[in-house]
Amino acid sequence: MSPDHPPGLDLDRLRDLLDRERPGLVRGPLTGRLIEGGRSNLTYEVADGDTKWVVRRPPLGHVLATAHDMRREHRVISALHPTAVPVPRPVLLCEDEDVLGSPFYVMEFVTGTPYRTADQLAPLGAERTRNAVLSLVDTLVELHAVDPAEVGLADFGRPEGFLDRQLRRWSKQLDASRSRDLAGIDELHAALGRELPHSPAPAVVHGDYRLDNVLIGADDTIKAVLDWEMSTLGDPLTDLGLLVMYSMRLGLPHSPVSTTAEAAGHPAPAELIERYAARSGRDVSAVSWYTAFAWFKLAVILEGIHYRYTLGQTVGRGFDRIGELVPVFIEHGLTTLHDGLQEG
Repeated sequence: MSPDHPPGLDLDRLRDLLDRERPGLVRGPLTGRLIEGGRSNLTYEVADGDTKWVVRRPPLGHVLATAHDMRREHRVISALHPTAVPVPRPVLLCEDEDVLGSPFYVMEFVTGTPYRTADQLAPLGAERTRNAVLSLVDTLVELHAVDPAEVGLADFGRPEGFLDRQLRRWSKQLDASRSRDLAGIDELHAALGRELPHSPAPAVVHGDYRLDNVLIGADDTIKAVLDWEMSTLGDPLTDLGLLVMYSMRLGLPHSPVSTTAEAAGHPAPAELIERYAARSGRDVSAVSWYTAFAWFKLAVILEGIHYRYTLGQTVGRGFDRIGELVPVFIEHGLTTLHDGLQEG
C-alpha cells in the first residue's frame, strides 16, 4: 500500500459509497492517511483536495464487535452534535463490510491539536495551558448536562449498578492478564468494593475523558471531543475521577504513559474539582473514590499491555517499561483512597 492508500482503507470503494449515499460531497480524487495516536480503533484522514473528512473503523484482523462498535460511536456523536458538546459532524455510517472489510463511519475533519505530553504543551506557555485545561472541565460539565432522553440516548446504557459492574469488569480484565504478583492490587479492588459510593443521576459518560482525546483550537478552547468508543450512560463522576487522575503528577520523567500534569500552568486537581462542582452543581465529596478507581482501572490496562508484551504480542517503543509503572499506579490508588487527594 502507498502512503495515500493505507491498509484498511479502500479509497475507490469509499468514493463509490460516498457518491452513492452523499452525491456531490466529494469533488475530486480521494487521498488518505492513517492518523497516528489511535489506541484501539483506526482513524484516517481522507481528502479530495479541498475538503477533509475522518474515517473511523475497527483494527485490522479479527475483533470483537462489541469492543469496536461503529454504530455506537456514530450514534453518540450524532445525538450530541446538536448540543453544546463539541463533536465532529457525522456524515455517514456504513455497516456493509464489503466496502472496507468492517463497519465504519465518516465524520467531518475538525482542525485542532491533541496535546498528549507536557512537552507538547510547553510552547503554549502557562496561561494558555491553564485555559485549555479549564476548557476541558467546562466541556465535561456541558456533556454531563445533556439529558439522555432528550437526545435519543435513553437506552444507551444501564446506569443501575454501574459502579459495581465496572469494578467486576476490570477485575475480570485483571484476572485475564495475571502473570505475576502485584502487591496491593487485590487490596485496592476490595477496598473500592467496600466503599462504593452512591451514584448521582446518570449522564452520558465519555469513558476516557482527558486532554489528548480532545482537539484544542488556536483560541485554546475545545473544538471537538473524540474517541467515544467507551461512552455509555452511567455515573458522570467516573469521567471526573479519570480527569483528576491524569491531572496528578506521576513523578516519572519520560514515562511511556502520556501525562500533561507537569506542564507549566496546568491547574491543580483541587481547582479542577472545584470548577466542576461549581458549574455542574454536583456533590463531589466522593471524588477520591472515583480517582482511586481510575488508578485501579489504568493499572489493570497497563498490566494487560505488559502481559501481552511478555508474550511477544505487543511491540513498539516504551512497551518494555509499561510493567514497571503498574505498581506505581496501584500505590497511587491506595494512597488516594485511604488518604484522599494529595497535591503534587
